[in-house]
Amino acid sequence: MERIAKLILCLCLLTCSPVMAAGEQMSLSTLITAQNVHFENCYKVFNTDNVSLFHLTIAAINANRFNIDEIQSKSGYILFTAVNKQFLASVSNVNTNQGMLRITPADNNYYFQPGIILNIFKYIELNLSKKPEYINLN
Repeated sequence: MERIAKLILCLCLLTCSPVMAAGEQMSLSTLITAQNVHFENCYKVFNTDNVSLFHLTIAAINANRFNIDEIQSKSGYILFTAVNKQFLASVSNVNTNQGMLRITPADNNYYFQPGIILNIFKYIELNLSKKPEYINLN
């Protein structure tokens, strides 16, 4: 009787592990498919000033191969197109050492791929600590 119980337990473990792996794939595929995105996921505060954050945002949009339609550096916004949808990225000051980036759809329709925003945020986080390299002419 114990052998049968162990056999059933082993079979349950073997059948549950592919289901858990499929669950991990589902979470990755939700970044690709369009879905309703909450406004709370559309902004993030970074530990850098707003000027550096503005430049990092432009670099992140270019790195993701999105098309920049308009840049207003004085007001701190970038209008860009990703997957045939326009987005507005606006950079603002939180305090002297922190800036906030808000990326919202231009048509106020929050049904899109959340990976668009998350990829920009991840690029900025990865490149936030990197200092620009300058050429020494001496």
